[in-house]
Amino acid sequence: MTKIFITGGTGYIGKRLIKALLQDGHYEIKALIRKESAHKLPHGCEAVYGNALEATSYQDKIPDRAVFIHLVGVPHPSPRKKEEFREIDGVSVREAAIAAVQAHVRHFVYVSVSQYPSHLMKDYQLVRSMGEKLVKGTGIPCSIIRPWYVLGPGHWWPIILLPLYRLASLFPATREMARQQGLVTIDQMIASLVYAIKNAPVTSALYTVPDIKQLNTTHFRFQPA
Repeated sequence: MTKIFITGGTGYIGKRLIKALLQDGHYEIKALIRKESAHKLPHGCEAVYGNALEATSYQDKIPDRAVFIHLVGVPHPSPRKKEEFREIDGVSVREAAIAAVQAHVRHFVYVSVSQYPSHLMKDYQLVRSMGEKLVKGTGIPCSIIRPWYVLGPGHWWPIILLPLYRLASLFPATREMARQQGLVTIDQMIASLVYAIKNAPVTSALYTVPDIKQLNTTHFRFQPA
């Protein structure tokens, strides 16, 4: 049984990932949550009460040699949430890195964001880029996943942009932007996370939007981070 420790386990991606792992049947899962969020945790996952912004509140509850999955972040990111990105996304990944080292975890999985330049979301990208550096700086084998926008229940509105993405993909000047900032589905994200968990790299691995979309093909290969 693979031991899993998840931060952000009651969030949009977290709940679905936990359910997918429990259905697999080969995982023992602990999730860091606040007491008021206990009712959101999928049945079969053990709750660990603590503060994602303070490593000492939970680091001694992480199983030795576990896979650490960090999903904490500001919901519905937007340009106006610059300070929240720093205070929540930035601080939580810093503390997660500290906790992971102290707990001797064997694999760190971090959901970042596409790093293709975006003027509107540059603050969000900067904080997540710093998070990637912190995770890699631990020396723990790590998998970094970089989506842009994740489509799913309650998050369907960007689907109206698909014709624009198709148009952008036709022109050399905008083709790479369309690839790296394309839309992925929640199912593709969960598949990517499960794949990353099952395929720990020797040092680090990077999954970009094109990789996330191609996970169901037989030719999928992760990139070295």
